Amino acid sequence: MKGNAMIRHRITLVPLAVILLVSAAARLAVAAEPDKRPNIIFIITDQQSAHMMSCAGDKWLKTPALDELAASGIRFERAYATNPVCVPSRFSLQTGRMPSAIGMRSNANRPVPDSMARESLGVLFSNAGYETVYGGKVHLPGQLNGLPGYQNLTADARQGLADACIRFVKEKHDRPFLLFASFINPHDICYRAINDALRGMGRTPCGNLDSRTCERIADEVRKQTLERLTPLPANHGVAEQEPEAITAKYLVAGFMGVKYRKHARDVWQEREWRIFRDTYRRLTEMVDDEIGQVLKALKEAGLEENTLVVFTSDHGDMDGAHKLQHKSVLYEEAARVPFLMRFKGKIKAGVVNDKHLISNGLDLLPTLCDYAGIETPQGLAGKSVRPIAEGKPDTNWRDYLVVESAHGRMLRTDRFKYCVYDSGKNREQLIDLVNDPGEMNNLADKEKYRDKLNRHRRLSKEWIKASGDADGAQYVLQE
Repeated sequence: MKGNAMIRHRITLVPLAVILLVSAAARLAVAAEPDKRPNIIFIITDQQSAHMMSCAGDKWLKTPALDELAASGIRFERAYATNPVCVPSRFSLQTGRMPSAIGMRSNANRPVPDSMARESLGVLFSNAGYETVYGGKVHLPGQLNGLPGYQNLTADARQGLADACIRFVKEKHDRPFLLFASFINPHDICYRAINDALRGMGRTPCGNLDSRTCERIADEVRKQTLERLTPLPANHGVAEQEPEAITAKYLVAGFMGVKYRKHARDVWQEREWRIFRDTYRRLTEMVDDEIGQVLKALKEAGLEENTLVVFTSDHGDMDGAHKLQHKSVLYEEAARVPFLMRFKGKIKAGVVNDKHLISNGLDLLPTLCDYAGIETPQGLAGKSVRPIAEGKPDTNWRDYLVVESAHGRMLRTDRFKYCVYDSGKNREQLIDLVNDPGEMNNLADKEKYRDKLNRHRRLSKEWIKASGDADGAQYVLQE
């Protein structure tokens, strides 16, 4: 290893020690001939909504790195997280399973069965002879937090991660690699409302790096005149039939004893909301620059032609829609995520797919395994996106997908979106996303849409039964 290369160490767990022996045997088996399988770089940001890229139509930020990635590959418009919260979503990305498979509803830690860990992304690729490295934010449940199958590149999730990735891709590699690069931002935006609520209580704002970064950028944004700040979204108002579970459970959830979501909705006026939205965009531009540095290094290393690059986020942020910020709820801003793929010569450039429903947590593992020639574990609900990305017909793609949350379930079909919450008034929502993309008009109680409502109830019941959703019974409503 070159002197300036970062020293990496393997994190292993005793129940999975056999992984190392199997992986070593696999590497010996492929050492006799050149390995032509593609390198894979998977890039994930934290809390980046699908609309938070200039290539997605947002005129109030510039994301040249992600725009170039989309222009040279495919961008999926209908991609969703399995749960709009960090740990459940990241569990899915590593295992290809819904969070409910281990009874996970929120960021509260849960044990992960050895059988799932042995079939997680890093283990599968390591066993197949890939050089598997992980850098940046982890935030995974149970033994997955030890990153089985991966070498640890760096724990830094900011510029340090970009620098470590650059060094890694420029090293000499004698076998294909899977680089999992997990950037922290624009997650720092979480602290905007938290700190404002703390100040309102006469308390000191948070002092960690995430908070300081957010506050520094917010202070710069605050110097702008109102006209120069990002405008309010068209759906900034609160829907007349907003589910009571949002106000009774999500809105009052706290951090450090602060009900920051409620504080923002009750106290913030237009200027504070616009400062929040502008700060969110500046943080996104910051991480876009870091991603751009990694992609530039890949090109300089001469590895672009044989490297699949996939980009997504673990969930979004409400970004002022419905007078909400943060994540957790089942609105589009929190649940829908960016999903980009580039593989030059294999994936046609400049494609925008607004037809297929993509579950990043379910579909990532099968997709990467497909490209690497690795057998996908049995019993997974996800599918490889490769045929769609490469422009091949896929007549058997899903008709709907499901998103879970701590207090509800969401089912998205081609045009409609159905949500059901565990309690309160307006438990059910039926939204026509074509005519009402801002989700302001609930059609669940309209007789005209009774057949649509019942169809979605049936699909939801079908999924809950087939997927083994342990908490799902409370979300099955009779026709």
